[in-house]
Amino acid sequence: MKFRHEYKFSINMCDIVMLRSRLGAVADHDEHCGDDGSYTVRSLYFDNYADKVLREKADGTDKREKFRIRYYGDDTSFIRLEKKSKIGSLCSKQSTAITYDNCAELIKGNTGFLIGSNSNIMRELYAKMQFQLLRPKAIVEYNRECYVYSPGNVRITIDTHICGSYAVNGFLNTEAVFASFCPYCILEVKYDEFLPYAIEAAVQLKDRRVRAFSKYAAVRY
Repeated sequence: MKFRHEYKFSINMCDIVMLRSRLGAVADHDEHCGDDGSYTVRSLYFDNYADKVLREKADGTDKREKFRIRYYGDDTSFIRLEKKSKIGSLCSKQSTAITYDNCAELIKGNTGFLIGSNSNIMRELYAKMQFQLLRPKAIVEYNRECYVYSPGNVRITIDTHICGSYAVNGFLNTEAVFASFCPYCILEVKYDEFLPYAIEAAVQLKDRRVRAFSKYAAVRY
């Protein structure tokens, strides 16, 4: 499991205008971006009755993990089950494809297909749904503008219009509209061993400091 550096910043629309100008000169848009340079991300997060994931984030637990299901735009033909692990500022993500029907079964609480899967992530989710009582807890949706830069395997994302819902049954309803829970825009910078100077200079913003931020926690609170 490979860990990468990940840093987050709370930014505003003026910052975004500046970032677009700078990043557009040195980096490329991610191949999945639409004509406007962005795409929609919808995720379904898992937690248990004691809000383990939420509490670990609030307590600043150094080593933590979370499971989520994610798709992009209104394309429910490509759905991923993901496990994100974090140690300090280092993060790692494992993922596997999940079908629409299996996703619908999970939302209903049916987990039988997980135990027979060839995917380690699915089997691990099954075990933690049994022993930690993880369940689908909240939907998070936002618009993402993404830039990539090959040296250092850098990925820069700008997330806006963060919204969500506790009504997890609406996750696969592509026409569902969710309430806004977060007034912030979030800049994320991810890279492997080093951050190239061109990108470091492009993302420098006055009076912006690294902060711990969770979209899942923003929706839950």
